[in-house]
Amino acid sequence: MIRSFVSLLALLSLTMAAQAQSPQRVNPVIKSQGGIFEIPFAVEKPDPAMVYNIVVEVERESEKPDTINWALNNVARLLNLFAVGGVPASNVHLVLAIHGGAAYTAMNNDQYRAKYKVDNPNLKLYQELQAAGVQLFICGQSIINRKIDRTRLVPEVKPALSMLTTVTTYQLKGYAYLKF
Repeated sequence: MIRSFVSLLALLSLTMAAQAQSPQRVNPVIKSQGGIFEIPFAVEKPDPAMVYNIVVEVERESEKPDTINWALNNVARLLNLFAVGGVPASNVHLVLAIHGGAAYTAMNNDQYRAKYKVDNPNLKLYQELQAAGVQLFICGQSIINRKIDRTRLVPEVKPALSMLTTVTTYQLKGYAYLKF
């Protein structure tokens, strides 16, 4: 019995030590979302001297209307990763081309609530992305096709002719392309 108790205490101590050493997510740029882990042992890291011009096609619809959109959270992660990697904010230029099901995330709270019966959980994230210098565009074709009232978009997101023209224009300007 004493041996079992000592074994249990040892196991409990090891478990607590492992939990104490578990890395915590950090949010250096986008504070509310996009938490990432610092990887001090990484041998491949972003180059702090490079300028990163990236256009991101944001298409993925929210899985649940009351949760942060996965694709927008991934954009927050991208910014946080560059910061942890030592890249100055002035060297990261992101442009989002929002379309498809993700277009609904750009509706203001009144329009979002009318559609989904919940508040738009993405509002603060859009504010933080804009404050971090991200250019936010929504596809005009998606606005029309999805019957989104353009006068009731979040103020951070501006209409573009289309996602297709936004992405290709920025690619031809030398921006790397990502799709979330």
